[in-house]
Amino acid sequence: MKFLKTLVLAALAGMSISIGGIVFLSCESKVAGAIFFTIGLFTVCTFGLNLFTGKVCYALENKASYVLDLILIWAGNFAGCFLTGLAMRATRVAPSLIETAQGVCEKKLSGSPLSTIILGLFCNICIYIAVDGYKNNPHEIGKYLALLFGVSVFILCGFEHCVANMFYFSMAGIFSIEMLVFLLLNTVGNCIGGLLIPLMYKMIKKA
Repeated sequence: MKFLKTLVLAALAGMSISIGGIVFLSCESKVAGAIFFTIGLFTVCTFGLNLFTGKVCYALENKASYVLDLILIWAGNFAGCFLTGLAMRATRVAPSLIETAQGVCEKKLSGSPLSTIILGLFCNICIYIAVDGYKNNPHEIGKYLALLFGVSVFILCGFEHCVANMFYFSMAGIFSIEMLVFLLLNTVGNCIGGLLIPLMYKMIKKA
């Protein structure tokens, strides 16, 4: 039952981030797209869904078996993104979304492996700021500002979010070894970035 619950909540998180991706691809203004993309993480945090980039930030607080949960969540996120992309490709707005997504994906795949990891690292520093700010900020407005700034800043900076990219590739219909390698490198960067601040805090407390 826990396995199924984890997977379903992960798939729903993938769908939520995909909705953010749809609005980003639909906006002519990059700033507007970045702001409205926040709907994805807002939904994840509000409904307690399982998003890999958020959950990995708390790996140090959990047992080693948590790694298996993260792998399942990553797979569930991909499933949610794939299904959303598949559904959107069957709609009347598909041609525009597909064209834009293909342009976005081609640009992403043109980067070096090191570039992908570094951009993933900085992305998840922003995600940690967003999710931990939402979780721990005592002020109601502060919680939502953390989500807004954390998400919109990583979008505007061109940082790489592995789950958002799962949707872009699904929307573009790009499935290849090159795409998979990119996502794995992106995921490595997200893991490093998500653990960086918690690890620093842990080291400081021990000092």
